[in-house]
Amino acid sequence: MLLACGIGYGVAYIVANDVIAAAMWENYNPIDQAISELSGTGAPSKDFLMMMLPVFSLMVGGFGIGVWKAAGKTRSLRVTGGILLAQSVMFPLWLLFPMSSREELAAGSGGANDIGHGVLGALALLFIITEMGFSAAAFGKRFRYFSIAMAILTVLGGAYMAMSSSAIEAGDPTPWMGFIERIMYGAWLLWMAVPSVLLLRRDVDAEEL
Repeated sequence: MLLACGIGYGVAYIVANDVIAAAMWENYNPIDQAISELSGTGAPSKDFLMMMLPVFSLMVGGFGIGVWKAAGKTRSLRVTGGILLAQSVMFPLWLLFPMSSREELAAGSGGANDIGHGVLGALALLFIITEMGFSAAAFGKRFRYFSIAMAILTVLGGAYMAMSSSAIEAGDPTPWMGFIERIMYGAWLLWMAVPSVLLLRRDVDAEEL
């Protein structure tokens, strides 16, 4: 069950954000708008996503514990599980630092919540890259290449999001920002699903023996 959280979190995150929360907006554009806008100040979907954060935290933390327990003597996987658990503990902090709306940012009304939001985003990126890095050698060459590819997508997406923040503050349109951010975050969700499947299969094979 703990290892399955690596798959379940991705499914729950996509459904909660891009299906349920996006449907609460009349004109939300997932191609051009950031995911964080769905839980930003004044967003009609904010309360729903704030309620989902503890669920997301438990699922990522559960996956981290599952990876730790399934790691055995593989030190890199134990470290990966510990980082996942640490990242899950950080999740509730997003409640304190929601992104300001585009209108507020364009009017220069952003505040400490936006600074905190940016710091949390940078920490999340660091956690994700570290998780991918430590786990890369745990399952052989193909998984190593896969982890490197997912890490590159994550870094490039994070860089693009950082550059796009100035356009939001200027009140300018942000074409493709939401699409690129979803590819970036989707790389992490896919990365979690793959070791989840690999470790579940390894446990099943061990039980059959």
